[in-house]
Amino acid sequence: MTVALIVANVVAYLWQLSELGLYESAVRGGAIPYEILTFHDVGLPALVPPPLTIFSSMFLHGGFLHLAGNMLFLWIFGNNVENALGPARFLLFYLGTGVAAAVAQVATASGQDLLVPMIGASGAVSGVLGAYIVLWPNARILTLIPIFIFIRIVYVPAYLFIGLWFVLQLVPALVGSAGSGVAFMAHVGGFVAGYLFVRLTGGRPRWAPTRESW
Repeated sequence: MTVALIVANVVAYLWQLSELGLYESAVRGGAIPYEILTFHDVGLPALVPPPLTIFSSMFLHGGFLHLAGNMLFLWIFGNNVENALGPARFLLFYLGTGVAAAVAQVATASGQDLLVPMIGASGAVSGVLGAYIVLWPNARILTLIPIFIFIRIVYVPAYLFIGLWFVLQLVPALVGSAGSGVAFMAHVGGFVAGYLFVRLTGGRPRWAPTRESW
């Protein structure tokens, strides 16, 4: 299922490039808070009726690096979480945390942010990270750490790697990130949803990885 989701995201990105272009596809397929709240399109007609754009937005991206970063994290952490939950349950989990991420972003949007479309798989991927830190907090993750002009490759525990990532999302979400172009609150919402889901349902891994690379 992880591979299928990656393929779906890549195919959707190629469709964006070949059919509508990145901007128009984002406007028509993205989750626009105002549309989600009012169930009405603003501007260009949406690909699907709001609020179903929450789902279409999960498979659209704003550029190659945006896509590559999300798919890298999904590839590294998704396989293990899928192995713990099973393919069908993982798909529902992935979509569910993506919805939770969109709801968190919409609930905190105000002013001009109400008209800004949200796209990308990062909300659902954040949910995967939330699940991973519950299931394998001590798994060792191979990480590139820049130190001035040097780069060191070290193994760090998952709770440290993912915990630092979460802090880097939480701080701008709380202090405000207008104009950054990043839906930090969606990342926070997806992560919390994934963490709570596995914590409350008692998900357990079928096998425990020892090393992952990033």
